[in-house]
Amino acid sequence: MTTNKGVVYIGPGKVEVQDIEDAKLQAPDGRKIGHGVILKVISTNICGSDQHMVRGRTTAAPGLVLGHEITGQVIEKGADVEMLQVGDIVSVPFNVACGRCRCCREQDTGVCLTVNPSRAGGAYGYVDMGGWIGGQARYVMVPYADFNLLKFPDRDQALSKIRDLTMLSDILPTGFHGAYKAGVGVGSIVYVAGAGPVGLAAAASARILGAAVVMIGDFNKERLDHAARVGFEPVDLSKGDNLPEMIAQITGSPEVDAAIDAVGFEARGYSGGEQPAIVLNQMMQITRPAGSVGIPGLYVTEDPGAVDDAAKFGSLSMRFGLGWAKAQSFHTGQTPVLRYNRQLMQAILHDRLPIADIVNATIIPLDQAAAGYESFDSGVAKKFVLDPHGELAA
Repeated sequence: MTTNKGVVYIGPGKVEVQDIEDAKLQAPDGRKIGHGVILKVISTNICGSDQHMVRGRTTAAPGLVLGHEITGQVIEKGADVEMLQVGDIVSVPFNVACGRCRCCREQDTGVCLTVNPSRAGGAYGYVDMGGWIGGQARYVMVPYADFNLLKFPDRDQALSKIRDLTMLSDILPTGFHGAYKAGVGVGSIVYVAGAGPVGLAAAASARILGAAVVMIGDFNKERLDHAARVGFEPVDLSKGDNLPEMIAQITGSPEVDAAIDAVGFEARGYSGGEQPAIVLNQMMQITRPAGSVGIPGLYVTEDPGAVDDAAKFGSLSMRFGLGWAKAQSFHTGQTPVLRYNRQLMQAILHDRLPIADIVNATIIPLDQAAAGYESFDSGVAKKFVLDPHGELAA
């Protein structure tokens, strides 16, 4: 009988917590490996990227065990693991990376060349990302453990700050990557599209990078109210379609130094319908000449639910000539978590970055995952953290 349970994608709009296979030291193709560890999952988060699959907006097949935001305790290690010990508390970057290929050696771990036979880049519990089993579960296997895992220096301290540290696996580094690649620095005027958890993480990152003003735009009043409570300038997109004018009402100028797209391909315009390129086009419109746009929001190569045939294959109606004429820079792609997570851990441990409060981290039992997905999809201003063993509530 299995001792493992996990969140399984059943089909569009539905997930269930089911018995799943016990975690094993083996690759997706069945090969036994010595470089992996088995983790007892302490916390694992529901991500907006998971919602794309659950909504049926990807080619994910039913039966996929979800989850790529994982924090855990090492309970078993392979013979080749040298730097970790049983009992260590660790953060798992959502990128599965070998540490040996050209991209990994250059810290581009989001596009590791070896862990996914179909394309560059691997991730846990995600469609087309190598078949690695997801971590919204009680136990999970992590390969290339010495390279991938970030060990917390003090166990008791880590457990006392677990609501914050659990964000190191994805959304905090992703938000930071978006802000950093957008060129945010001391005195920057910044606009973030999307007041969900990644948008809030990007805004928090912009603040610690020295931004003078951080604005967040969204249609969701609850999320905008929360953004205002934690110190950001809300931009209510339901009040009109002239974003430059809305920004000028706050800063006196219709342009910003840096813009961050934390929305992605399921973007909606003022008219209410889906417009997958609307945010990208707005970013080019509002960013100053020679400014930069960070794009941590997800864009996919296949979207069966797209509004037009071109968008089904990731072809969007972008006004790219505007960005070219303004000499803007754009940065896209999966965040290389290992490039940032140690520094961000230190910011958390030394009370410089209260990310759990900023994203409104809310702990729920693993068995309530389906309700968490439904609530998150409705737009609540919360970041749901799953507690697989019932150890966090206390």
